[in-house]
Amino acid sequence: MTEIATTHEQLPAIKTSKPAMAASGQYLTFVMGGDIYAFGILNIKEIIDYGNLTEVPMMPSFVRGVINLRGSVVPIVDLSARFGKGNTQIVKRTCIIIVETTSEGEDIGQQDIGIIVDAVNEVIDIDEDEIEAPPSFGAGIRPDFITGMAKRNDRFMILLNVSRVLSVEDMLSLSKAPPNAPVIGGN
Repeated sequence: MTEIATTHEQLPAIKTSKPAMAASGQYLTFVMGGDIYAFGILNIKEIIDYGNLTEVPMMPSFVRGVINLRGSVVPIVDLSARFGKGNTQIVKRTCIIIVETTSEGEDIGQQDIGIIVDAVNEVIDIDEDEIEAPPSFGAGIRPDFITGMAKRNDRFMILLNVSRVLSVEDMLSLSKAPPNAPVIGGN
């Protein structure tokens, strides 16, 4: 009969990496599926009207297409679909936020990516004492996508980790998966 560890000292240490917490600063808030999200303003290049997308075959379902932005090809990601919540319904206030990301890989470097959101709200200042740790589960999206939660007007907004949500390496690996393969970690 094998002995089962019953005390804390007998259990092996489990190493967990804590995601970086959001810092105080300016954030662009936006609505998606009735929830409020925010990106740090330093990653935002511009906000444009939704339109003129060219679909690209064999892309993951959350990549809705590309646009020509002043001569550059910019991929457009449906953030709701990226989070596994279905495609964004295009309405009058739907817009595209152009975000500058930096790749960890040597091949890609800086990349502009557009994200489709229901509506953009405003730029707000969030102090460090207004930011709480992200939940470890139950937010409906991958925990590594969230850097913190901030409370405004009795509602929480989810502060997103741009480098994880729009990881070019992650999206490239998903584009190489078979067309009907399940998206691992999509919720």
